[in-house]
Amino acid sequence: MKEYYPRVSDRLLLEHLESKGAVLIEGPKWCGKTTSAKHVAKSVIEMDSPDKTEQYQQMAKLNPLNLLIGEVPHLIDEWQISSNLWNAVRYEVDQRGEFGQFILTGSSVPAGLDESMHTGTGRIVRMQMRPMSLYESGDSSGQVSLMDLFDGKDISAVNHDSIEKIAFLICRGGWPTALNRSEKIALKQAFDYYDAVVKDDISRVDNLKRNQERTKRVMRSYARNVATQSSLETIRADVISNDIETFDKESLYGYLNALKKIFVIEDSPAWNPNLRSKVAIRTSDTRYFVDPSIATAALGIGPTDLINNLEYMGLIFENLCIRDLRVYTDVLDGNVYHYRDKSGLECDAVLHLRNGSYGLIEVKLGGDKLINEGAQSLLKLANKIDTDKMKEPAFLMVLCGVAPFAYRREDGVYVVPITCLKD
Repeated sequence: MKEYYPRVSDRLLLEHLESKGAVLIEGPKWCGKTTSAKHVAKSVIEMDSPDKTEQYQQMAKLNPLNLLIGEVPHLIDEWQISSNLWNAVRYEVDQRGEFGQFILTGSSVPAGLDESMHTGTGRIVRMQMRPMSLYESGDSSGQVSLMDLFDGKDISAVNHDSIEKIAFLICRGGWPTALNRSEKIALKQAFDYYDAVVKDDISRVDNLKRNQERTKRVMRSYARNVATQSSLETIRADVISNDIETFDKESLYGYLNALKKIFVIEDSPAWNPNLRSKVAIRTSDTRYFVDPSIATAALGIGPTDLINNLEYMGLIFENLCIRDLRVYTDVLDGNVYHYRDKSGLECDAVLHLRNGSYGLIEVKLGGDKLINEGAQSLLKLANKIDTDKMKEPAFLMVLCGVAPFAYRREDGVYVVPITCLKD
């Protein structure tokens, strides 16, 4: 039996099973959804099983309740292959009146959901799973806890990771199949994922055939604009710069929506705090992939290429940090945003919990100069917040790639290497 790597989301799954009749786990292919679900499930049906998928689909049409028979929690893997299972699960949850009955997993949002499909509110809870964070893959020591930062506790950690190690972790990504492999094989996983998206997945999501070369151009443009608030028109212009055919906005939206439905791209929305002075806050989303390795695969680059272009590496490193922060913040019952105003003041990540607590984070690859710049930016933003109308930030943190220690500066700003962080 393959070794099971515990996931931060395992705790979320158990909580959801205790509070709802069914849990839907969504996320990109190969991120570990099925493995995590099987670790909890007592019985399993795999809708994409090669020798049974046609029979399962026929049964889903004729009598879907037969597919729901099994010891609970009962896992239905790749449920979206027969999307009418959704209403069957919702109905059965109502009939049984018990929590923890079903787990559904899916690598895409099915095109077949229409007005006849019940939302599942109150019966089925959704949770998103992403590729592994560095703590889950064993590449972070976990000596610094985000929860400790929210609680204002002192921190201390030593870090020995090099810029070369960070470049490798970016390009390897958080794919479980990349763990404990040679460097060559580990790096190959992201390229294989990218190829699957381009050649198959982007068209299968809604049964609309999309051009492979154009898909590559869209993904390369997104990679070139990662960690920026570039407009979709900027991305469209980039795509058509070497394309003699027309490519209008609607076509671009179609490609991007398909990539979102299969959980390839995951932008970060803007945060809108109460400020002491009026300032125009930019509301554009920041462009990110669900995993930084997708960006490097789309551009056809590796760790050495990143080392040779540290400015771009800083942007891709930000994508890695956002991935990990999303994984950790989910289990803390929060969300990740970004902040940028018209004056240019920005904050790469705002972790906002449901209880109103929030932390402000600047991401820097490393070096005293960049860390100081990040700390000053955070202090400036914190000073702008109207604390009569909202809480003070629970913490300010510069999240680094390369730094020898995790510590709290005299000005109160935490400095934390990403390879020391956990939820």
